[in-house]
Amino acid sequence: MSVTVRVPAKVNVQLAVGAARPDGFHDLASVFLAVGLYDEVTVTPADRLRITCSGPDAAQVPLDASNLAARAASALAARHGIAPSVHLHIDKDIPVAGGMAGGSADGAAALLACDALWGTGTPRDELLALCAQLGSDVPFSLVGGAALGTGRGERLTPVEVGGTFHWVFAVADGGLSTPAVYREFDRLTEGTRVPEPVASDALLDALRTGDAKALAASLGNDLQAAALSLRPSLAATLAAGTEAGALAALVSGSGPTTAFLTEDAATADRVAAALTASGTCRTARTATSPARGATVV
Repeated sequence: MSVTVRVPAKVNVQLAVGAARPDGFHDLASVFLAVGLYDEVTVTPADRLRITCSGPDAAQVPLDASNLAARAASALAARHGIAPSVHLHIDKDIPVAGGMAGGSADGAAALLACDALWGTGTPRDELLALCAQLGSDVPFSLVGGAALGTGRGERLTPVEVGGTFHWVFAVADGGLSTPAVYREFDRLTEGTRVPEPVASDALLDALRTGDAKALAASLGNDLQAAALSLRPSLAATLAAGTEAGALAALVSGSGPTTAFLTEDAATADRVAAALTASGTCRTARTATSPARGATVV
């Protein structure tokens, strides 16, 4: 017996960041799009909780209790008063520490897979509450599609998408720590008034109508300056993709993956080839959005 769940990466087409709160978090207006790059998490009964991982970046994935998939299995088991006696195997294709919520995706997938394996039938709202306890991006990984995240990003409102958007993601060497990027954001904005984060009406309209050019004109990431401050080489990647024909470019979430919106699939292929040839990134991947959230396969 085993259960496998497929779960997508995400890109923040808008990430509006407020000032640091007393608890150290930041209020956000984060417009998430799930994109067609996937991890798969397979759970199998075992004598104890253990984790394995395969894939291009498997060596960077922690295989201990800090892994969000392990934390998810333990949280669900505790909710139902059972032991988390499972083997979690992560087949990883989402970039690690790349601003695309790969760890959060694995947490959501593990919750769904364990719930199916154990037959615990946890209501959807309780699964989402467990997701929110695990991390700000985990609820969206469960839901997928498109959504506006407020609070820390964990309070989700569905967003209508009227078409398919074509993306290229340039994967950098090494990762960027999300807390470090937020600390740099705080440093860069110290002494200034940080506005309340609000979703862009123009961006939401572009998503609803499926207008790639209008979406390109509306993309925004308040963490981009901080990510570029910590990793200045990302500027060359952004420039290479734009010069190759992307409609727009931005750092994905806290980075260092960079995202390029293109007009169609053929352009995405050309931009990916140009980015790979530019030497400014480790690899470049094409994908479309929106994508389904965590799904048993």
